[in-house]
Amino acid sequence: SRRSDVAWELRRQLMATEEEDSLSYPPLNVTTGNDTCILFYARNITLKANNSVLIDLTNVTFVTRNVDISSSECSDVNTTLSLKYTKPMNGISSLEIRFLMTNKFYGGSARNWSTLDSVEIVQDGGIFAKFNVSAISAPAEYSFHCQLVGTSDLYPARLIPSNNEAKKWDVFISRLQMQGFNIENNQFSYASDCTGFFTPGIWMGLVTSIVLLWILAYGIHMIMQLTTNSRFDDPKGSALSVPQTE
Repeated sequence: SRRSDVAWELRRQLMATEEEDSLSYPPLNVTTGNDTCILFYARNITLKANNSVLIDLTNVTFVTRNVDISSSECSDVNTTLSLKYTKPMNGISSLEIRFLMTNKFYGGSARNWSTLDSVEIVQDGGIFAKFNVSAISAPAEYSFHCQLVGTSDLYPARLIPSNNEAKKWDVFISRLQMQGFNIENNQFSYASDCTGFFTPGIWMGLVTSIVLLWILAYGIHMIMQLTTNSRFDDPKGSALSVPQTE
């Protein structure tokens, strides 16, 4: 209905406003000519190589901007954000992170949706790691926002290793917001959050409530099954005789 559509738009607008107000630094933008085709923001980007070496890329990406984005590609159907770093740490001469997005039409919703399909890490120009992405999509007119994205099973949006090299990396991205299509005025559009309504906390609360209600219902049922004696012995009268047939 129109009323529900208006409420949905207002909710998305409020989410977008909250995100813009809380940005601690400007988002990274990729332009083609005078037009911005990709916007990218994250509060923290950290990689761990071989379960030992931490690589924090937050400052070089958003503060000092010591990152090469020239290999990024934009189109109406496919968009790739390429982040290239030179000597991000000792032992690694170059590191590239690619975010691959697509824009497709889905008949079920009768609209286009943008999806982050995969994330790739290329080390020293040859070692290639690929991750499939779960649960990151939005209507093509919106940006998408995820509070936590990474390889951990506890994150609402997961990066799932697609080859053996990917299993050597741990990825942590907090407060990710991206948009690769339909950007206007160099700003993020309404934010579509990747976290579903039924979060783990909500599920735990529902299950606990159901168990407690079942215990209460069982207790009431047992109380209602209690019966009292239908005959009582009068201590001042003759003894109560109960026929054996009863």
